[in-house]
Amino acid sequence: MSGTDLVRRYGDPGEEIEVRVDPLRAAALGITPADVATRLASYDAKGAAGQLRDRSMQMLIEIDNQLDSVEQIGKTPMTNGDGRDVRLDQIATVRFGIPNPPVTSALLEGKDAVVLGVMVRSERRIDRWTEIAEDLIDQYRATLPEGIRVEQILRQSDYVTDRLKSLSGNLLLGTIAVGFVIWLLMGWRSALIVTLTLPLASLMVLFGLRIFGVPIHQMSVTGLIIALGLLIDNAIVMVDEVQSRLRQGASPVDAMSRSVSHLAIPLVGSTLTTALAFAPIALMPGPAGEFVGAIAISVILAIVSSLFLAMTVIPTVAARQLASQNGLPSHGGRSSNAAGLRLPRLSQWAASVLRSLVGRPWLGIAVSMCLPMAGFLAFPTLEEQFFPASGRDQFHITIEGPATDSLAQTQETAQRVDAIVRESGAERVDWFFGESAPQFYYNVISSRRGTPNYAQALVRLPSGVAPGPVIASLQRRVSREVTSARVLVKQLEQGPPFAAPIEVRFFGPDMEMLQRFGEEARAILSRMPEVVAVKTDFADVLPQLTFDIDEASAAQAGISPKEVARQLATALDGQSGGSVLQDNEVVPIVVRVGDGNRGEVSRIASADLVLRGSGRSSVQVTPLSAFAKVGLEPEAAALPRRNRMRMNEVAAYLVAGVLPSEVQTALERELQPLIEQLPAGYSVQYGGEASKRDDAVGNLFSTVGVLAVLMLATLVLSFGSFRMAALIALIAALSVGLGMGALAISGYPFGFMAIIGTMGLIGVAINDSIVVLAGIRANEKAADGDVEAICGEVMHSSRHVIATTLTTMAGFTPLILDGGGFWPPMAVSIAGGVGGATLLALVLVPSMYRWMVRRPATYRSV
Repeated sequence: MSGTDLVRRYGDPGEEIEVRVDPLRAAALGITPADVATRLASYDAKGAAGQLRDRSMQMLIEIDNQLDSVEQIGKTPMTNGDGRDVRLDQIATVRFGIPNPPVTSALLEGKDAVVLGVMVRSERRIDRWTEIAEDLIDQYRATLPEGIRVEQILRQSDYVTDRLKSLSGNLLLGTIAVGFVIWLLMGWRSALIVTLTLPLASLMVLFGLRIFGVPIHQMSVTGLIIALGLLIDNAIVMVDEVQSRLRQGASPVDAMSRSVSHLAIPLVGSTLTTALAFAPIALMPGPAGEFVGAIAISVILAIVSSLFLAMTVIPTVAARQLASQNGLPSHGGRSSNAAGLRLPRLSQWAASVLRSLVGRPWLGIAVSMCLPMAGFLAFPTLEEQFFPASGRDQFHITIEGPATDSLAQTQETAQRVDAIVRESGAERVDWFFGESAPQFYYNVISSRRGTPNYAQALVRLPSGVAPGPVIASLQRRVSREVTSARVLVKQLEQGPPFAAPIEVRFFGPDMEMLQRFGEEARAILSRMPEVVAVKTDFADVLPQLTFDIDEASAAQAGISPKEVARQLATALDGQSGGSVLQDNEVVPIVVRVGDGNRGEVSRIASADLVLRGSGRSSVQVTPLSAFAKVGLEPEAAALPRRNRMRMNEVAAYLVAGVLPSEVQTALERELQPLIEQLPAGYSVQYGGEASKRDDAVGNLFSTVGVLAVLMLATLVLSFGSFRMAALIALIAALSVGLGMGALAISGYPFGFMAIIGTMGLIGVAINDSIVVLAGIRANEKAADGDVEAICGEVMHSSRHVIATTLTTMAGFTPLILDGGGFWPPMAVSIAGGVGGATLLALVLVPSMYRWMVRRPATYRSV
């Protein structure tokens, strides 16, 4: 089917033809299971037998004697020790079936099943692909016999469609909020002109995403939502400037050309700095960069499109449409409906306060720095969280028993867990044994194969049920009632995947020392109430059945230890005896002894071995116990290495909703005395969420240095002054404190999305300051430090500064109201920081500028 990337079967144990040898009959005839396998393989003549070649042609030669049925295999002749032939079905039973024991299985709602996991190519729309796939499934369903049915256990397109609908609703709500703010502050004429930027810029962004190969998914659409309040900033400034010049009596053409000329450098500079602030996110390598990179790409495309429209389309339309508004009378405290909100008394009061602060620059600087400093002081109190949990109506359960557990034992454990899960109100529970479940969520990796002591369940809750409380309750109950295996109830997480939230790795040469360090870390973690399970690599010890062979007796009997191991392996595990081609499937032939002879230690110890002398007739049979003693010894289940060094990893799993950073901090504090006393050659490394967070943050900041230099260069070139660039850089630094303060007030943790929001805030927060500073420097009197002129220029800019601030905050409102823990930290940090940055633009910038120009003239030109 077109668009399908990968199809994999789960829960399918496969097929085989088992040749179950009767050890007593076979041994009496001097035939071993290995002899049977070798003889069967010799009859499997599927390969080519050379070619016929002459001058005019060439032709393949093939032997027609191939094993093709159970009956034919049973009739295969076997040669005994006396050289006589016996049929295979005289000493063995041949059957067609599944491997015994099976290596994997699946239970869907308590019924045996085989599951297909289907991956779709990233360039295909999953909703359209799903419709075509379901039509094909319906056609196939009609051909199935009675008792066999096909059903879907996961329809990923439903989650994708619901998420995109939610984001589309957020996009519409943001558009309405932004349009309302513009109408309220600037009037309906200006609002129509400014909002013209939204559809035009959005179409340009979609075109850009197509060029860059970025699909329409939740990240790229969220980038558009973030850009809602940003992409109209340039349009607001341009429309307000054109409108102001028209009121001053300029002609439409003159107002348009002068506005473009006056605002070209500050708008280009502010756009470039914003783009450079989001660039590290777009350029970020690694899984986290792949996850969030589309957000930054959408934002950069949006603000660049906004700049193009603000310098071309918007001033032209504004000059034409607003010309008729020039000279309209005011009514009461407000202008006409076309002019927007006017509050003369509030403006007079604000101008008076501004004159007082600018007249005493130190006071203005002190007042405007209070909020950023408070934010920096609140930063240490913020909780840390790499990525929040998902609110999806699904979760998964993993069962991992002792390494000796069989698949049947794992299924028995799963039955007990399944009963508990269904009592909690689960809508559907599907189990996969011996392997991981199909990848149903982007960061839940299917990595387990051929592990009989492992099982994974996919659980779906009824719509509207919050998964967090259910998961926490289930984990407490299964931990109390199911003690024969490690059962973990896992909530779906956002961000890059990790095996366990807390991981401690000890490296060193000696296994006993590594085991001791691991046990100490395990004891520390086990005492923490937030930890539900702890796993160490050296904890599992496998009981190993050993046979101590008397080499002298074995040599006298004419058999070597290697031959003993070969005959035992063939009898117990089986040996390949060729294969049978059925339709398009290759079915292997496996030769082994019966279950009764390989399921008891006493039977294995007394297994008959065939001893051959110099001739075929000199065949003897003797039990293994005649020259071997059986024993039971412990053996480490795993000897892991990392970067070629021996390692003991201790992994801890937490109660749902607990922040890993809190447990990580407590663990590092408790482990510090042990780490300080580590012998030479031993080291400790932390993994889990902390490692992934450090990797992601390191990748995020890998390009920050170069981009920061480019941003400063842009500011220096825009203003032609290092001091003015330093002033804007100060605003950028203080905006970080504003973002931290917004997080502290809202109660959200400081995580990766908050870091991304803070980086974006740096670029957004300085835009208004750039415009205000450019206006002051363009006014001769203000540029020389005249208080009245500086205040007049700031009040002139205050309208579009406040308008751009409110529209930016309105654009982030849908993401804040969307709830959950993923988007709000980023939205709050940007929206709250931009709100505080308005105070910096209107108070700190003019105060700092006047303080600077009061310095000696030799420094003013720097």
